[in-house]
Amino acid sequence: MKNWFTFENLHKAYLDCRKRKAKKYYHLKFAENLEENLLTLEKRLQNRTYKPGQSIAFIVQRPKIREIFAADFADRVVHHLLFNYIAPIFERRFIFDSWACRKGKGTHRAMFRLKSFASGIERERERERDGAAAPFYLKMDIKSFFTSIDQRILYNLIVKKVKNEEILWLARTIIFHDCAHDVAPKIQSQPSLFAKLPKEKSLFTVPPGKGLPIGNLTSQFFANVYMNELDQFVKHQLKAKYYVRYVDDFLIIESERKTLEKFREKIIEFTKNKLALRIHPDKHFIKELSAGIDFVGYLVRPNYVLIRKRVAGQWRWKMDKIKKAAKKRESYNSYVAHARWANAYWLQQKMAKSIS
Repeated sequence: MKNWFTFENLHKAYLDCRKRKAKKYYHLKFAENLEENLLTLEKRLQNRTYKPGQSIAFIVQRPKIREIFAADFADRVVHHLLFNYIAPIFERRFIFDSWACRKGKGTHRAMFRLKSFASGIERERERERDGAAAPFYLKMDIKSFFTSIDQRILYNLIVKKVKNEEILWLARTIIFHDCAHDVAPKIQSQPSLFAKLPKEKSLFTVPPGKGLPIGNLTSQFFANVYMNELDQFVKHQLKAKYYVRYVDDFLIIESERKTLEKFREKIIEFTKNKLALRIHPDKHFIKELSAGIDFVGYLVRPNYVLIRKRVAGQWRWKMDKIKKAAKKRESYNSYVAHARWANAYWLQQKMAKSIS
């Protein structure tokens, strides 16, 4: 196998990495000595002396409190280098209805897919007979997903599909790197904010061998590799027809409640025994489809879609908080891009007044 750790491949990774970050300070600093920095990375990778550097750790509080680790720009280039090699290998193995962090996917398309499922099963019910029982959906997610991922299980999943030893070495280097302890991160949030996190949601306090940092490209991709095991189980062993997943948030629509009850028990067992994950005890339930499905920021029903109340509340909060006109317009436009796919005309009209 030809060496993947070349200047050409690193330069391609750099170009991927700088997208939408061209004016950021950390990119400009790296680009000042671009050729030298890429040559240094090439040498460190080829002689296998590369180790991830210092991350920046901070807390975001909305829409919910989370701990973020932002890797150094040089490390992000290496993340793209690894991603560019292994993503095509796994992309062929992912199911169609895995919608997060994949080219041509995303929240809007996930919502449309779910709506088509809901409309489809509703039409099936109407064709079968009058007065047929309403369909149901099972919704589940993983408790403390990113900090619960077992690094050894993840690496073994990579090994099954990747045979290039230099790529496996780099995967090990990234997967088993403890960004909270191996190199002390630069802290950019108040200690009181970190103290608000439950211990199982922080890489500073989870057991060794557990967790991936939220904020890295590789973490997002590895999450799909990890959860693909569940996708394959649901589609090929449970044979669920209407199944959709976005990161660790997933659901199944069925005409029979009893079928979903069986699915729920089997999924709880599978995620525990095969993936060392725990289904969130307060976030798995079965409801009638007519109640609407809260998914990727929308409330989805067979015939229409609304914006989730929390998203609308976040929109109002940002419009009240942001004072600079340019920033307010930028934030407004991002929410309009979300709202345009829902039945939210009057909400858009009301929020338009906040920037007029």
